[in-house]
Amino acid sequence: MRALILAGGSGTRLGLGEKPLVMVNGIPMIELIIRAFEEAGCEVLVVLSPRTPYTHNWCRARNISHYSAVGAGYVEDIVETVQVLEEEGPLFTSVSDIPCIGADIIKIVFDAYQKSGKDACSVWVPRSYTHEYGCRASYVREVDGVAACPSGINILLGSRIVKPQEELSLLINDPRLAFNVNTREDLLLVQQFLR
Repeated sequence: MRALILAGGSGTRLGLGEKPLVMVNGIPMIELIIRAFEEAGCEVLVVLSPRTPYTHNWCRARNISHYSAVGAGYVEDIVETVQVLEEEGPLFTSVSDIPCIGADIIKIVFDAYQKSGKDACSVWVPRSYTHEYGCRASYVREVDGVAACPSGINILLGSRIVKPQEELSLLINDPRLAFNVNTREDLLLVQQFLR
């Protein structure tokens, strides 16, 4: 399955240059995410924007497949990329600032999605994990009776990219999904957790 890694944000809140290239334990965040999806058997495509020229150069220098979207917004860049690729089947989408993601989590998501028979899948993490590890939760919804936050990982059906899709809301009880790096404080929390 193809995995689109969305890496078009400028990372102004973080203030350390382009967010995908911010180092976590000496490795750019985006590399950690690419590795996880490749280890899970996915074909990775990094989706860039005019706001991430250094990430574009980084991908080009490493022969990592990438596409430069217009940069109209997260959802808009996904739609544009899927339409340009003429992708009809299911594909992963992922933010580029969840450096603790692992191939094992991606495989769990894929298996649950296949068993569901639904068009799409959104992945959620218990809100309690974000509180326990000091992370901020921007959005909360109840999933399986648990207050949960979006993890930044989804599966979408390409043929229905601009249409409503019946969705599996998948709650994964793994604290690694609680870490989304948007500020220097978030980065410090990730580094402490990984130690």
